[in-house]
Amino acid sequence: MDEIRQLSIRIETLHAVTYFADESRDAARDAGLRGFWMGYFGFRAAPLAAAAGDGTVGADVVTDAFYNFAPAMVERAIPDAWTFASPADLLAARASSAAAALRRLAPGDIDAARAAAPLLAAAATAATDERRPLYAANRALDIPDDPVAALWQVCTTMREQRGDAHVNALRDAGVSGLDAHLLLAADDGIPDEVLRNSRGWSEAEWEHARASLIGRGLLDDSGEAATISAAGREVRAEVERATDRAAFECWRELGTDAMATVAAALQGAAATIARSGLIPFPNPMGLPSAAR
Repeated sequence: MDEIRQLSIRIETLHAVTYFADESRDAARDAGLRGFWMGYFGFRAAPLAAAAGDGTVGADVVTDAFYNFAPAMVERAIPDAWTFASPADLLAARASSAAAALRRLAPGDIDAARAAAPLLAAAATAATDERRPLYAANRALDIPDDPVAALWQVCTTMREQRGDAHVNALRDAGVSGLDAHLLLAADDGIPDEVLRNSRGWSEAEWEHARASLIGRGLLDDSGEAATISAAGREVRAEVERATDRAAFECWRELGTDAMATVAAALQGAAATIARSGLIPFPNPMGLPSAAR
């Protein structure tokens, strides 16, 4: 499954400009959202809100779908975001701003990446939406007329399909969103504060979860600091394998040749974005560099 994982890294790299690029931050502000995190939650949850009958969605739904954010952090932005901007306006703003960022960051590679859009669009409709709320909501959106915005949207739909699958794999393994951060930090050597602070968890919540993971044998506290145990590493590996298997659902009918074609088309743009310095490595998403 290494091929699907490498392709997923390239897809997520194009998607991730919406979190880090000035164009996206400015667009969220211009749409009326207040501060970076209201912009983040408003943009990313807008498909969920658009799918709701009244055009809004509550903090409980967003917390459940996003999974690894502290509920209190989500509640500071949702549902207030919908009082400042409609989901329809946010959907338009996030797509156009992401397209502008892609054109600026990878001007020499974006045409090759655009060639992958039809295959990506076909793949993006091929998975089941069972227990995949962000995927289902993004799949239901109209594809933008702008070809680069269309590329970004199908990458986003694919990214959310894998993200939902990852959340389901964590749940099936009995790993909470907070637990997942601790295991990632211990396994990859990411400083606790990078993940804890960016996802709104308190030090007390973090330490309580650490003690629980030690009690379950997933972290080892025999040294000066807790490290991931062999059992914890295997849980993480199985979660990743389950995520890869679910991500491959999108490509089962199209075939591995189509997957390889898309991976090659996205390689230049993803590597250029990764080398630009826009996305920090390490990052709270656990996204590796596509330039490696």
